[in-house]
Parts: sequence; C-alpha cells; structure tokens
Amino acid sequence: MSLSFLPDEIAQALLHLNYKFLSEIRLRKGQPAVVEYKGKYAYLSPLGATDKKSEALFFDDVGAVLNSATGGCVYNYTEQLKNGFITVERGVRIGVAGEYVTENGRVNAVKNITSLNIRIPHDIEDCAKSVCEKLFADGEKSTLVFSRPGMGKTTMLRDIARFFGKDISKNVLILDERGEISAIDGYGNGFILGAGVDVVRCYSKLSALSSAVRAMKPDIIITDELYGREDMEAVSYAADCGICVIASSHVTAQSEHIKMPFEYYVKLLSIGGPVEIYDKNYNAVDVGRPDDVARNICFGK
Repeated sequence: MSLSFLPDEIAQALLHLNYKFLSEIRLRKGQPAVVEYKGKYAYLSPLGATDKKSEALFFDDVGAVLNSATGGCVYNYTEQLKNGFITVERGVRIGVAGEYVTENGRVNAVKNITSLNIRIPHDIEDCAKSVCEKLFADGEKSTLVFSRPGMGKTTMLRDIARFFGKDISKNVLILDERGEISAIDGYGNGFILGAGVDVVRCYSKLSALSSAVRAMKPDIIITDELYGREDMEAVSYAADCGICVIASSHVTAQSEHIKMPFEYYVKLLSIGGPVEIYDKNYNAVDVGRPDDVARNICFGK
C-alpha cells in the first residue's frame, strides 16, 4: 500500500506497523497523530503504535497533506469534497473536517481544514467465502451486508464481486460511487476482480443506474453504503428490472431493512469475526448445513 502523500515522519513511523491491521490514520491540526490498529485506537510514535501520549508524533499542517494527496490539484476533487471526503490512490479514502460552506441546504465547499481521517482499504481474498458458500451456492440472491462503520463491509463486497466475477457466466456491475470497492486509479489500475466485472465510478447511484443497466446489461449489481431516498430508489429500480443487488449499509435498524428489496441480510459483528444471516422477514436462517465452527457463521440470534 502506497501512502506517498504522507509526511516523512508519519510514513517512517508507519513502517513499524503491519498494514494488514491498520485501518485508519487520523491527523488533527496541533494534535497527536492517531491510528486505528488491530481494531483499537492508539497514538502514533516514531516506533509505531503506543498508548502514551507523551511518545506521540504531533501534527500541524493538515492542508499540506491534502494538497499532496491530490497532486496539488485540490480543485479537481471539488465534487467529492462536497461529500466530505476524497478517494485517492489505491482506494484510500480521506475524510475531511473543517468549515463546511453550504448553499441551498447542500455542502458547496470545505475550507479551513482542521482534520483528516485516512482510511486504508484491504483486499482480503476469501474473506467472504463462508457467506458465498452459504448464500450463493445455487445462484445469486439480493443481499444487504450491514454493520456500524469500520467492520469490513467494503472488503466483503469486493470479495463477493470476485466470487461472481471469476468467470464470464454472469455480468457483474460495480457501482463504485466512492471508488473504494475497485480502487481504480486514473490509469485504469485497481484491485483484480475478475473477467466478468465492469465498474462505473464516481457517480450517484440513481443517476448511473438507468444508463448502466441499458449499456452494460448486468445480472448482478454490487454497490456500497446505501443511505437516503435516492439510494433506495436506485436499489428498487434494479430489483424491478430483475437485477440482483448486493449492497452494504451503515444503517443497522431492522425496521429500515425490511422496507428494502433484499432477500437476505448479513450482519458483520467485528473485523474478521463471525456474521449473522437473516431472511427478508428477519428470521434467522440456516442456508444449507450448519457449520459455525468451521466457517465462522452464525444464523441470527
């Protein structure tokens, strides 16, 4: 994973960490650098993670980091910044906090930046193997993967895309609004997802969907972070077209889920931990032979 836009002292400190367990780097103006490492927050010292604030690296110029991450062309990311983040090389997403300038109830710009949350994507092959074997052994089924933030939903969607895209029997379309699932850069390079996968990037789901359905004729649509009326309309439109949708959401309320056109719900309980599976009526289900111990699957509560 290249994080070439980071200051040298931060980059050198990160060399003491295993990137497989690094989820976030938080840089706040005038405050110690913080990392989420192995599922817990810690200060970043010159020798890696520490629980001692006195050993932490302090940071000040967050604007310079953002400028470096965008190759000196922050204005090229104006539309993304309106959503409070940008996505840069290899799917690295940078959340931006500062003064949000609004117009007609919508964010128009972000200025006087004070904090950055750098989220590190992970490509873990077969992390969705147990879910795929349980749910998709006899074909695709519309499924929502949900949890609170940071539990690995995007990583799981990426592996599900790889499961269906490994051959050309199904056309898989990824609606990658934030550029995180595919991590495709300006040169067309990203995660290897398979011969049967097409990617539409950096576009609102609802606006992209009708065009993509006509142009790419997908059997399966995979997309992340459903939220709000427009996203729900996009999913419903795909379902009405007979297309299987596999998506993720931060929304964890059962009352909201049952309004959505999904056959199954997969709840992530922890990073790399067990999952729970429910049907469309929110009954705990056992798809096939129970195998909790070997496959780390729980069938509801």
